[in-house]
Amino acid sequence: MLRSVTLVPHSARWADQAQGLMADLRVAAPGVFVGLHHIGSTAVPGLAAKPVVDLLGEGTDPGAVDAARAGLERLGWRWRGENGVAGRRYLTRDDPQTGERAAHLHIHARGDAMIPWHLAFRDRLRAEPATAAAYEAEKSRCAALHPGDSGAYAVCKKAWTDRVAAEAVRGWVGP
Repeated sequence: MLRSVTLVPHSARWADQAQGLMADLRVAAPGVFVGLHHIGSTAVPGLAAKPVVDLLGEGTDPGAVDAARAGLERLGWRWRGENGVAGRRYLTRDDPQTGERAAHLHIHARGDAMIPWHLAFRDRLRAEPATAAAYEAEKSRCAALHPGDSGAYAVCKKAWTDRVAAEAVRGWVGP
């Protein structure tokens, strides 16, 4: 199913939404997560974004995550499996009132290389306003090219995000 791409100004509500979702995840899957993080554009103050909260879960192991599937689904998360990224568990959540996508959850086993990729990228955007502005410009360019296809939008900006994230990981000291 194609989803449209609409970038909106940053909202302080996104941080609160992320905190609430993470609290619910800890209750629904006790002992599964060794870390939960708000990532992506909604985690960067001042950055325009699609109004979809991205979360990163560090799982104890893939088997524990899989065993928690029913509890996560009861919260409204839709299980998408690896969804093209080996070892990841990917879930989406739609707003029950509007049906619009509200959140993404990327779960990787502790130690997976994607964890520092996401966190270093987020931290770099938070620390470097010029890089965040360049990312916003890239996102706007890709949204203009692919307004009706969020998948094509993601592919469009992938080379930019991969390059900047790789640079960020090299200099990242971790949380």
